[in-house]
Amino acid sequence: MLLPLAIAAAVAACAKPESAAPAASPAAPAPAAAAALTLDESKLPQPVRFAASDVDPAKSACDNLGEYANSKWFAANPIPGDRSSWGVSDVLAERSLAIQRQLAEQAAGDAKAAGVEKLVGDLWASGMDEAKIEAQGIAPLKDELAAIDAVTSPEQLGGYLRDSAAHGRNVLFDFSAEADFKNSSQNLGYATQGGLSLPDRGYYFDADKRDKLEAYRAHIGKVLELAGADAAAAKKQADAVIAFETRLAQVSLSSEQLSRDVALYYNPTSPAKADELTPNFSWTKFFESQGVATPKMFSLSMPGFHQEVSKMIADTPLETWRAYLRYHTVDGASPYLSAPFVQESFEFHAKAMRGQKEPKARWKRVLGGIEDQAGEAMGQLYVKVAFPAEAKARTEALVQQLRTALKARIENLSWMSAQTKQKALEKWASFTPKIGYPDKWRDWSGLATGRDSYYANVRAANEFNYKWSLGKIGKPVDKTEWGMSPQTVNAYYNPLQNEVVFPAAILQPPFFDPKADDATNYGGIGAVIGHEMIHGYDDQGSRFDPAGNMANWWTPADAKGFAARSQKLIEQFDGYEAAPGLKVNGKLTLGENIADLGGLATAYDAMRLATADAPDPKTDGLSRDQRFFLSFAVSWRDRYTPDLLKVLVASNPHAPSDFRAIGAPSNLPAFAAAFSCKPGQPMVRDGDKQVVIW
Repeated sequence: MLLPLAIAAAVAACAKPESAAPAASPAAPAPAAAAALTLDESKLPQPVRFAASDVDPAKSACDNLGEYANSKWFAANPIPGDRSSWGVSDVLAERSLAIQRQLAEQAAGDAKAAGVEKLVGDLWASGMDEAKIEAQGIAPLKDELAAIDAVTSPEQLGGYLRDSAAHGRNVLFDFSAEADFKNSSQNLGYATQGGLSLPDRGYYFDADKRDKLEAYRAHIGKVLELAGADAAAAKKQADAVIAFETRLAQVSLSSEQLSRDVALYYNPTSPAKADELTPNFSWTKFFESQGVATPKMFSLSMPGFHQEVSKMIADTPLETWRAYLRYHTVDGASPYLSAPFVQESFEFHAKAMRGQKEPKARWKRVLGGIEDQAGEAMGQLYVKVAFPAEAKARTEALVQQLRTALKARIENLSWMSAQTKQKALEKWASFTPKIGYPDKWRDWSGLATGRDSYYANVRAANEFNYKWSLGKIGKPVDKTEWGMSPQTVNAYYNPLQNEVVFPAAILQPPFFDPKADDATNYGGIGAVIGHEMIHGYDDQGSRFDPAGNMANWWTPADAKGFAARSQKLIEQFDGYEAAPGLKVNGKLTLGENIADLGGLATAYDAMRLATADAPDPKTDGLSRDQRFFLSFAVSWRDRYTPDLLKVLVASNPHAPSDFRAIGAPSNLPAFAAAFSCKPGQPMVRDGDKQVVIW
């Protein structure tokens, strides 16, 4: 994982942020539709809106709110063959892709395109040129594979690792810039663990995941055959790669460990001291080779991992190293190469691991590549045609209403001392909301692209982004930067900047609907806003102060009380079974569950404040409170393939959506009152079972 993704899992964000950008161009224009870009709404998938007719009268909200609200929709909407999950967010993602396709086609067709239009157009046109990609085969990797073959000594191996990293192709560990945990106004370099293809270290050891490990072994062999090895040699090399990665896995931290202790990412060390810890891998030489000034300090995160890598440089046969590097090089490039590589990548990563039945269409895959390499460039086009100004204004108003409700909740906490409350309120006062799109756009000048080679464009963009990130080390943090593109259907909280961020693409039904009543919007986007704010006070976000520095602002008694209440939430989710014998991990998912619980309660309070003087006429037989909770349940309208569900339970800090739909509401008396639920029913947690935190 790149560092921003890793911190997202550990600290509080809700999805993968891209690497942050160190520089920005002048202020972005308001996103009014530009003459050069148009959008044909008739060709777009329509978002899912909450409808009272979705409710299943054969189910009971007091037994399972999610089934009551969503079972009819699930029955009518099976998972498409090119996906491993399907739900309301996936529908919005398809809509976003359809918008991006229209924009990419227009950009590619403009012979006079410049700037971001040219960048998007080149990536699109080269990615869609199937004939040229097929004719090139593996040729785009010729120089990379030759460099690997030339490694014949440990010294050359070190040189290769440094050189490949300098080009943004480090498969062994992750290195990027992020705010210093103890001085969040300055950027620091972070070197974190990496080198594994499977979702979590447990996949290399757990008996119940043995089938996935063997599927991975077979996949490695097939990739190496595609790279030119004969079958016998490929099988032998695959065994060596598995043994290599298993050794890395032994010293890697688990998803649970990383998600529940953000301090594991922070280990400030001088390059000279790091050299002593890893005598066979010089960090001093590493920095010299990356084109940046050698810093006084950087974070050697997970030092045990790096120490083992140093040992492996000395004691692992170079033949094994070459097989490992060759496999990862080809596998990482496969989505951008000819059909045999694309198909094999799909067969393992999507089909075997996630249960996806068929590959995505080429146009979707190419847009995925644009998102990975130039997401904000596409976003600059997206907001011109797909994000009305009124959506931004109304969301800003909702954020302020949620802020008011959250302040009241903090002030009225019965279990927290006045001293800790004061610190919590200081953090509340410094929240920064970002809505829709950046105020300043990334500057892409210096990134050269063309129409000759899709993989060459992807490789150039990847190197450009890596160097851009490293260029921030030792410099002030640019607080205008975003970690998600505007076309991403998600939101996040960044504890290092104490900011809540809501991209344009999530500000659509069922989350935000300008045609819907307050109850529907507060249960949808209101709960999302509350969720991201509460991340500032979850078990990891609460370790950062108002300025974004890692600091303890809790009294010992309050910290103990918070831990006890959090433990009850862990136990609640530990009791959920995602599939027979497959239990949800309450500790792994704790941060998200705290945010769901506090966010929903805060959104409910905000709705009550906003509608305090308004009558409550029932709509389609549903009261305002019922519509609020049903809207929340609809936002978790998701289904997964069995294979993906196993991956999520093992490695994802978010609980499966089935349990997010019921976990928080079952702790709120307002939910039980709304549906006249009685004590003892499954959706009523009272007495010692009820969890109340924020």
